Amino acid sequence: MGGSGAASFLKLVATNFDLLAGPVVSLLYPLYASIRAIESKSPIDDQQWLTYWVLYSMITLFELTFAKLIEWLPFWSYAKLIFTCWLVIPQFSGAAYVYEHYVRPYLVTRQKSVNIWYVPRKKDMFSKPDDVLTAAEKYIQEHGAEAFEDMIRKSRETTTKTSNYTFFNDNYSYVDEHRY
Repeated sequence: MGGSGAASFLKLVATNFDLLAGPVVSLLYPLYASIRAIESKSPIDDQQWLTYWVLYSMITLFELTFAKLIEWLPFWSYAKLIFTCWLVIPQFSGAAYVYEHYVRPYLVTRQKSVNIWYVPRKKDMFSKPDDVLTAAEKYIQEHGAEAFEDMIRKSRETTTKTSNYTFFNDNYSYVDEHRY
């Protein structure tokens, strides 16, 4: 009787291995390793785990988006477990490989505009204020005035093509048309 209980337990574990191992491989170990990476001085492990969490987020978004399709694939949980193991195990460096060969080229080559509206934080209240003008001045210093003017021109062209609204127009009279 004791043998059949152990056999039943082993059968239950074997049939639900993906459900048991999935959270350990995809969440518990990466959480532990991420905390260790934060506490270490090496930026390499920080990059490994930050890359992993980016990819994990993308997998989760994929699963949420295509949930109805995925439920028809009986092997999905096993494929995800194997792929996650490849991403997580540091000897394989799967997360770094996927990021460097697929995610990064897609994001970097497709980025056509530069965000000059990034405003860094002030260091203290007596320092020079960091605002849009400071960011614009920094961009002009790094790329030149012509590049800045070209970016503004392209931005205006894009705005007029995609929207009937502009941010500022000298010829517009601001009259309230909906009076009560």
